[in-house]
Amino acid sequence: MEILKGRSEFLSVQITVNGSPKELEPGTTVAELLEHLNLQPKYVAVERNLDLLPRAQHGGCVLEDGDRLEVVTLVGGG
Repeated sequence: MEILKGRSEFLSVQITVNGSPKELEPGTTVAELLEHLNLQPKYVAVERNLDLLPRAQHGGCVLEDGDRLEVVTLVGGG
């Protein structure tokens, strides 16, 4: 999966999400990544480079080359 918006392949950011490499457009935020992955922000927890990222910071957190993310979907039930 790639999130590139018409830019050169050489202008990309390489990250890892849940152990899988991803290529993103520079400037992509965590919120944009979650949207692209069709995940509802209120139902996921995001860890960036071993630090829990508060939901309120998803929109302002720009992903950088080498970032490692763990995205966990919260599941309810009984």
